[in-house]
Amino acid sequence: MTADTGCVRLARMSPTSPTETRRPRPVTGWHSLTRAELRVARLVATGLSNRAVAEHLVVSPHTVDTHLRHVYAKLAIRSRVQLVRHALQFDSGD
Repeated sequence: MTADTGCVRLARMSPTSPTETRRPRPVTGWHSLTRAELRVARLVATGLSNRAVAEHLVVSPHTVDTHLRHVYAKLAIRSRVQLVRHALQFDSGD
């Protein structure tokens, strides 16, 4: 690998440019969810099982379970019914 290739690889890995600043993500609540967590939460809120969500997103059921546990913790909820309520109240579909 040359120095140029390494720089290109690092540039691709960087989510923002050096001049761009990101707003800090809240720690809790609907807006604290990552993109992956939101995708899982939205699909679960439509009534899909973890296995069906995994097939839809082409990931393992374990990955879906992990994202869902993070969603539950961030939203301070314990059930899929509560997740549906949050999705209906806060999700704008962005």
